[in-house]
Amino acid sequence: MDLPPITLPSRLSLCLVMVVSVVLASHAALAAQSIRVLLSADVYRLEVQADGAVWLTDSSRDGRAIRSDARITTYGKGFLVNGTRIAHERLTLRAGERGLTLMLVKPNDKVPSVSKPVKPVNDQRLAIPVSGLVHVVRKGKGFLVINQVDLEEYVKGVVPGEVNSSWHPEMLKAQAVAARTYALYQQMLSAARDYDVVATVQDQVYKGKDGVDTAVLRAVDETRGLVLTYQQAPIYAAFSSTAAGLTEDAVNVWSKEYPYLKGVECPFDLESPFYQWKASFRVDKLEQNLRQQGYVVGTISSIEPLAFSRGGRVAKLRILHSEGELILRGEDLRKAVGYSIVPSTQFTIDSVGREVVLSGYGAGHAVGMCQWGAKELAELGYSFSTILSYYYPGTELQEMSLTKPPIPPTS
Repeated sequence: MDLPPITLPSRLSLCLVMVVSVVLASHAALAAQSIRVLLSADVYRLEVQADGAVWLTDSSRDGRAIRSDARITTYGKGFLVNGTRIAHERLTLRAGERGLTLMLVKPNDKVPSVSKPVKPVNDQRLAIPVSGLVHVVRKGKGFLVINQVDLEEYVKGVVPGEVNSSWHPEMLKAQAVAARTYALYQQMLSAARDYDVVATVQDQVYKGKDGVDTAVLRAVDETRGLVLTYQQAPIYAAFSSTAAGLTEDAVNVWSKEYPYLKGVECPFDLESPFYQWKASFRVDKLEQNLRQQGYVVGTISSIEPLAFSRGGRVAKLRILHSEGELILRGEDLRKAVGYSIVPSTQFTIDSVGREVVLSGYGAGHAVGMCQWGAKELAELGYSFSTILSYYYPGTELQEMSLTKPPIPPTS
């Protein structure tokens, strides 16, 4: 592979030779087995640290070395990299074997303009150590930060992000297979997007190299390449924290039919701290959030369950308000109020006044594997493969290189 001629500061020359050698040796393998993870959107400043020089490529494939303590901000439709303007909407960063440490800064409030770069109050900061490549893509007033990383390295970053690495090894293996399967499923369906998965609960929590220990490495290595399949295609391997009863049919939660996401008994998660809970939220805040999401709603006078799922969760609610009636899905109420405030749709409404008070059980959507249930099953002596076949009925373990494209769900 021929690289364009470049002029290097002498103090970076040796480091750059090492960086380029690593990149050339691993780039083909990375492209073949990698996944693109959206670390954050609407970022307005990215600070990069590495042990040596960092190789930066723009969208025209021109390359240059930059300092190992680089800063990237927006400028017009392009970027400023350490104060130097780069008139491209996409940059790629590479480093040596130890990867990069990223500090992503995004504002809670207004993104500063180029002419008046005033630092917003209460910046949101996310620090994450990563391997692989980092793509920086202009989007609106800020930019996306995407980590293109080896799939197995990605799974290592998901396992400690989703569960405690001190849990039973068979549970960690089950989590590794579910995470790998979910990622492969999304990757096969996301060719038209800039990324495959998001590094949050929107998909799976991914923390890069943070929290990866020997237990995580062992769980990923001992299940390397294994995914769950249905009719030889990777499944939508949904999972959540605590079912507190039956797991849920996917069709009741997302109005989509997956033949392997059917409810099963789960009396195994009694030790979960989320097994039983109480919650409250202000009615005026609910009204405000519903309006922001496009619902026409006046002053709310009452909220009552209208329909329940087979697992006893609230499928639909009737909300009476000054402008009429609103029928809302249980999951849409969680979205409007906040998933951390209302942990699940398995609840009763204790009172409705200026505040709504709920009593409930479980955490998450309860579709697919129950993480606390899988933990208990592992401690009872069940293998990761048995745990997975229980929570995803009708599926099989298969080497991911042998899979077919996923089967779209039916509505």
